[in-house]
Order: sequence, then structure tokens, then C-alpha cells
Amino acid sequence: MSNPQHLQYSKEHEWLTAAEDGVSTVGITAHAADALGDIVYVQLPEVGETITAGETCGELESTKSVSDLYSPATGEVVEVNQAVIDEPGLVNSEAFTGGWLFKLRVDALQDGLLTADEYSDLTKS
Repeated sequence: MSNPQHLQYSKEHEWLTAAEDGVSTVGITAHAADALGDIVYVQLPEVGETITAGETCGELESTKSVSDLYSPATGEVVEVNQAVIDEPGLVNSEAFTGGWLFKLRVDALQDGLLTADEYSDLTKS
């Protein structure tokens, strides 16, 4: 699956939409979902929680391992995707659509976010 051009990407394999009314949507990339394997549990930050760019803000558990979730921006969590909590496999099957993780009122972006092409180059190696 190619990486959508309209998103920004972190080196930790999260994606972020451009802010709409100050709010961005965050998820993990298809590359990360594939590497993790079948995701069976998702732990997300709580609505109202302030999270910091580059810091851990949750976990994804798969049949292979547990992986930390890092925030690609600093801000307040305004919504979590209850659908992925109820059905974690959505992260695998719909990484860039229905498998989004949370929405964040962005105060500041993480330094060094990548374009789709830069992220593709990062994951080729």
C-alpha cells in the first residue's frame, strides 16, 4: 500500500493529517501495522489528556509483540476511535482510513515529520 501524499509521517511510523480547525487525526502506517502483525489490543490516550510530541501515548499489542505508540504532535486529545478499541484489527485492515487512533488539538508538531515520499524512502531499507 502506498502512503497517502496528504499526510505527514513520523520516523516512529505514525501518520498525522493536516489540522482542520486546529484538530489533526493520528494513526499508524500500514508499514507499521504489517510489521506488528495481527493487532489484538489498543490502548489509547484519554480524551482531555495533553500529550507531547515524540513521547509515548499508548500501546498496540499484536500476536507478535507490544509496541509503544508515539505522538507526532503536542496537544490535547479531543476524540479516540472507539471502533479500534472494540475491533483492533481495523488498524491492520484500514490503517489510513477506519483504523485511525485519535484526534488531537495540535499545539506543536514534532520536529522532523516526513512527507509521504520521505517516509517511503525511510521504510525501503
